[in-house]
Amino acid sequence: MLPYDAAVAASTSTESIDWWHQIELPDGTVTPGQDRSAEKLAALHLPDLTGKTVLDVGAWDGYFSFAAERMGASRVVAADAYVWRHHSSGKAGFEHARRALTSRVEDLEIEVLDISPQTVGQFDVVLFLGVLYHMRHPLLALEKAASVAKELLVVETLVDLTFLRSPAAAFYPWKLHGDETNWWGPNRAAVLGMLESVGFEHVVAYPVRRLNPGRMRGFSSYAKVGVDRVSGGPSRSRKRFVRDIAKSMLIQNRLVAHGRR
Repeated sequence: MLPYDAAVAASTSTESIDWWHQIELPDGTVTPGQDRSAEKLAALHLPDLTGKTVLDVGAWDGYFSFAAERMGASRVVAADAYVWRHHSSGKAGFEHARRALTSRVEDLEIEVLDISPQTVGQFDVVLFLGVLYHMRHPLLALEKAASVAKELLVVETLVDLTFLRSPAAAFYPWKLHGDETNWWGPNRAAVLGMLESVGFEHVVAYPVRRLNPGRMRGFSSYAKVGVDRVSGGPSRSRKRFVRDIAKSMLIQNRLVAHGRR
């Protein structure tokens, strides 16, 4: 567990944090993150979490950790390392939201590949959201997450090569969408195959997200981020970024998959 400096946390304002998640705070404000967190939560098809223990791998600002607690989980552990160590706001968003929500969610700084029953214990439900495609060794990472999931592993990920029905994955040796940690884009068959290979007897994939008014309203903010990235990079990078955007519209999407014991 990371040290918690209450004085520092209390002096941190919502506006000073570079948020990723959109967390509704008790005063009615919603943190201004890019992630459409509530929409993503609705797409996860989570079971009843009453009395369950939950591990949220790659928690970042903690939206899904706090949501699991709100849904009745008896114990929730938010685990992260990369974002809390390297992101501009570090762990400030998580600490600010936890304090504001008077939450009992625990925190644990740990790399994905260090997760095991010996290091974190085991949990009824493990959330592995927006993590798989950031891993250089995705199957090994999935195996680590599976080793601590007693009942259910929930995966949300970027998928690529969506026109292929056989298992396949795209490899990104460049900064896909300007992010050097985007490494792999497995397709639907590959995600399900990997879940089976790490020991889940029952696997299911849920339909990709379709366009709806909510997503369309968010296009303007995403477009601004894209324009800023394109204009801020060298000419060669700008050309690659535009190609990435065009490609993503055709063969990339998001997928939610469950692996159940």
